[in-house]
Amino acid sequence: MSELRWHPLQGEWVTGAPWRQDRTYHPPAEFCPLCPTRSGGLETEIPFPDYHIAVFENRFPSYTGHEGRCEVVCYTAEHESSLGRQPVEHIRDLIEVWADRTSELARLPNVRYVYVFENRGEEIGVTLPHPHGQIYAYPFLPPILARECSAFAEHHRRTGHCLYCDLLVRESEERLVARQSGWRAFVPAFNRWPYEVHIAPHDHLASLSDLDLAQQTDLGRVLKDVVQRYDRLFHRPMPYVMAVHQRPPGRGNRHFHLHFEFYPALRSADKLKYSAGSELGAGAWILDKRAEDSAAELRSA
Repeated sequence: MSELRWHPLQGEWVTGAPWRQDRTYHPPAEFCPLCPTRSGGLETEIPFPDYHIAVFENRFPSYTGHEGRCEVVCYTAEHESSLGRQPVEHIRDLIEVWADRTSELARLPNVRYVYVFENRGEEIGVTLPHPHGQIYAYPFLPPILARECSAFAEHHRRTGHCLYCDLLVRESEERLVARQSGWRAFVPAFNRWPYEVHIAPHDHLASLSDLDLAQQTDLGRVLKDVVQRYDRLFHRPMPYVMAVHQRPPGRGNRHFHLHFEFYPALRSADKLKYSAGSELGAGAWILDKRAEDSAAELRSA
């Protein structure tokens, strides 16, 4: 069973899951556990000769039992692919899967937050290169999301407005990366990673479950656009974390605004952006690049 320990200095939970030390680490492509199980080949996590999108419980979960749930979402059966190389219709189906799993996992006892994310690239720490993401159902509200919830609530208390809606109104065209009907992708003025991008709906939508078919399709288009721009920027697959920030389960937090955050690991074609002394030890981020310059590079990629 995973073990939660309270960090009294930071006021947050730390999770122990020591079995993850033995998780599968960069197997050869022919032994990939996320590929389909093909006739005469290795039996994988997916017992079918082909698949569209697959979801299953993580064999090496960070959270177990009453402490939560960890699921793997395989984007495609194609081993040498990526989110950005999928057709828009396929990405729309993936968004529907994310929304469906969010709703289901939110109903589990003790689940306080459902977090959809993707780690991409060995530089991020990915151990399986097959295109996939994950969904964590946390037994607590993670600290970054807790701070966002507080910021949304406080802004609404003071102004009567949604914080993110107000941010979008003030956003500069200089920081725009891509625009799709009802969606905006931009480098925020407060970015911490050199090529950080946020994707958000113009309408006040709180979670993936709030999206209708047209909104899912338009989100699919802008997701594909952003990932392709990342891959063209340095003429190589961009390592990144994609984090979906949505409203926690329950009736509260109605002021929360759904948005995606991308944290790319590169600050140039051959240099990584590290979280080092100031970021890790003090929580004070120091930026290597102006948001406006990063957005201009991504627009022209």
